[in-house]
Amino acid sequence: METIMNTKNSNFTNQETSTRRIKLDLLALDLDSCTRCVGTLDNIATAIEKVESILEVTETQVEVNKILIESEEEAKAHRFVSSPTIRINDRDIIFETLESACGSCTDLCGGEEDISCRVWKYQGQAYTDAPEGLIVDSLMADIYGGHQQAAEETETYHVPQNLKRFFAGKAEKEGTKTSACCSTEKQEACCEPSEKAACCGTRETETCGCQ
Repeated sequence: METIMNTKNSNFTNQETSTRRIKLDLLALDLDSCTRCVGTLDNIATAIEKVESILEVTETQVEVNKILIESEEEAKAHRFVSSPTIRINDRDIIFETLESACGSCTDLCGGEEDISCRVWKYQGQAYTDAPEGLIVDSLMADIYGGHQQAAEETETYHVPQNLKRFFAGKAEKEGTKTSACCSTEKQEACCEPSEKAACCGTRETETCGCQ
């Protein structure tokens, strides 16, 4: 058995091969300060350790991908609803989205209005970190239930207002400004510097004319 952990800045691999692979994605707003995201990441590692013998005898490899969602564009690309999210082979391990105020993420974006993060329900109890038992159950279901394709998304996705507040507040706190219609990268190349105010909007209007 081996575990591969990928992040935007690191990639740890092993030369061994496996006949079966489980892809576990952790999608989060922050993996340094948010206690719920960091705690969930720790519980993922512990859960994998607890099923190590089963992974070994079933010749199963687990690939853990840490995916930071840092903008509305990335939220749209991943159809991200709540932080943190765990997906196994592209399927969310829970079917309902419950949230409560998260002090860590509220502080990250300035603390003017509460930012909510995920609450996990497992065996009749609520947890602010993904419980180890839930992660173990989800891994075992994939091992013994076989790989299942992720369901095709049919509903139109919209970035939740909670996430929009987080991205806007964090950008404001860090001295940057997000656009209501396009990314910072697009704004940098859309027009001449002298035309930025008219094209990309102002701090007061939060609008842009790039597209």
